[in-house]
Amino acid sequence: MTATIITPKNTDPNSEPESHPNLENIPEIYPESQPEKVISLEEFLVKPPDRMEWVDGNLVEKTGMTFQHGLAQSKLSTSWRNYKNSSGQGGEVVTEVLCRTSKQGRRPDVAYITPELLPKSGNFTAFSQSFPLIAEVASPEDSGEELFAKAHEYLESGCLEVWLLFPEARLIFVNAGQRWRLFNADEVVNTQSVLAGFSVAVSELLA
Repeated sequence: MTATIITPKNTDPNSEPESHPNLENIPEIYPESQPEKVISLEEFLVKPPDRMEWVDGNLVEKTGMTFQHGLAQSKLSTSWRNYKNSSGQGGEVVTEVLCRTSKQGRRPDVAYITPELLPKSGNFTAFSQSFPLIAEVASPEDSGEELFAKAHEYLESGCLEVWLLFPEARLIFVNAGQRWRLFNADEVVNTQSVLAGFSVAVSELLA
């Protein structure tokens, strides 16, 4: 970008400027921008910004939530919460609460914490490992490859079971550490190793 500077022909300070001055294009000088501060994972976990994840040294905002995404997230969290109460298994169901994996700082869409792992204080900023049971709901901006990679990251960091929900395709994938199981729209999906005995129709979650 350049700024146009008007310079009179007559340089006598006591004389009036000419009506037709010369125009010179002189580059406008801007101060150098300050580099964005990079924080470590440890610093991020102490006071994490809302809706932010820490991924490979970058702060990444969770975006792209649609009505279908939010509805599936709400239905699943309510279903898990009602079942853990009615079955007497206890624990807690949370949404988008920060946890630390072996690599990153993540906010799963839905997660279940067993009673044994609940902090005695009853409060925490970031869970020290992956939650035992985690669900991620695909949004239009998510790629399947990235979601499956994230699921394996959870499984390598203390998670025992991962659900991947695809509302638009009406499909649910479940992995309890060995292989992926696919549940179609006309099937009933059930937990494999955590929150024992829970089941729900796929069509009910992804209507």
